[in-house]
Amino acid sequence: MPQPTALCVYCGSSSGKHPQYLEQARAFGAEMARRGIALVYGGGKVGLMGTVADAVLAGGGEVIGVIPRQLVEREVAHKGLTELVVVETMHQRKTRMFELSDAFVALPGGFGTMDEMFEMLTWAQLGLHRFPCAFLNVRQYYDPLRGMMDHMAEEGFITPGQRESVWFGEDMQALFDWMPTYEGDRAARLVDKRIVDA
Repeated sequence: MPQPTALCVYCGSSSGKHPQYLEQARAFGAEMARRGIALVYGGGKVGLMGTVADAVLAGGGEVIGVIPRQLVEREVAHKGLTELVVVETMHQRKTRMFELSDAFVALPGGFGTMDEMFEMLTWAQLGLHRFPCAFLNVRQYYDPLRGMMDHMAEEGFITPGQRESVWFGEDMQALFDWMPTYEGDRAARLVDKRIVDA
């Protein structure tokens, strides 16, 4: 696939305990702007989310935020975006972010980041999209998750191809270079013949 034109970034609404998280989020947003890649994200002004958005905007890039109305009313919405899409539910938010994007990257984050990214991994497994999914492993944050995915493959709950379709790494430039080489077919699910024959 070509370089993504609109990259969905999932990350924390908190900044984390270490300055490197903010530094990497800022560098990531700046690199997106430099490459002319639009940011699609959750629309917040706080934490790593706000930092990535501010960096893309500072670099002259486009930022589209998608946020549920209840969070706008709590005054966490970013007011300076290229576009802010307000939806009614979290489910609508995730669907709209997917519709606007052609690649998905998780920076460090919590429950929401995991929920959103794993939905995209599941949709890839089901063949609902063929877009790259990656984890930027700042401060080895995702090492335990990478190990868990290896274990899933070893125990036969995902295929080796599905495991290998998910990128983990610390090198931001390597991530951007990897995305155009992504082969979506590797993530698609092969139905277990034992289930079909049962």
